[in-house]
Amino acid sequence: MNKKILVTGATGYKGTVLVPKLLAKGYQVVAIDTQWFGNFLPQHENLTVIKSDVRFTNDIDLENIDSIIHLASIANDPCGDLDPKLTWEVSALATMQLADKAKRHGIKQFIYASSGSVYGVKDEEQVTEDLSLEPISEYNKTKMVAERVLLSYADDMAVQIVRPATVCGLSPRMRLDVSVNMLTMQALKNGKITVFGGAQVRPNIHIDDITDLYIYMLENPEKTSGVFNAGFENISIMDIAKMVQQKIDCEIEVTPSNDPRCYRINSDKLLATGFKPNKSVATAIDEIIQAYQQGKLTDEDRYYNLKWMQREVL
Repeated sequence: MNKKILVTGATGYKGTVLVPKLLAKGYQVVAIDTQWFGNFLPQHENLTVIKSDVRFTNDIDLENIDSIIHLASIANDPCGDLDPKLTWEVSALATMQLADKAKRHGIKQFIYASSGSVYGVKDEEQVTEDLSLEPISEYNKTKMVAERVLLSYADDMAVQIVRPATVCGLSPRMRLDVSVNMLTMQALKNGKITVFGGAQVRPNIHIDDITDLYIYMLENPEKTSGVFNAGFENISIMDIAKMVQQKIDCEIEVTPSNDPRCYRINSDKLLATGFKPNKSVATAIDEIIQAYQQGKLTDEDRYYNLKWMQREVL
């Protein structure tokens, strides 16, 4: 009997890359998502896609589910601030209810996508998992609360929490509002990159590496219980812009920024388990350029979470 995995947020940026990988490995997948941004998942005999809101926990059928990969949330700071009540309901309350239901159904594994931004702004060069959490935005605060709730279930199931860096790279449900993807698209489309400030440092992880990590955790619960940072390149926004400029002839325009937030993370704890990333920011830039030039990637409103939510959701 193939293992059956519930993936929430399954038609989002990461879920759309993760689910086909799970199917290719022989897993049965139940995919739940509101599908606010569409559904780009392939049809597959082992895939059941349910258009539903994770807040309606009673509607989520956990019969015969072996593991949960919980990606669903209102993603990123600006979207989280749009409707704080919605953000708390989706990103914190629904997580609490799902964890409680998972315990009562005897589910033994719960993998949770938190965020590397839960630390807030840190002066330390090496931001490790044992530092205090001082979240700033609604998005970060809900992630921190959900983490704490989930860890209280650690005696009942394997609780595996990932604090990912900013994800970059191609997905069928693309996002062009994350730094690497956004700057690359600006260069391709406009021949110009606008950098606000530029000195802010962001940790980055390629979408293939973060989705591979969820599968690695799924298959190695004993090695990966607890909290793990996941980000392998801490790079300033200006340096990302210069990386793009090396591959696309474009100018870089710098304007002042009122956003001084610098996020770094150290992922030595994760690397010590044996996980190895295979891709990089440079790979992501190359892949985006190639997809755009081949006509496989276009600049669409639905690839910008804030713009799309303001227009279609709220």
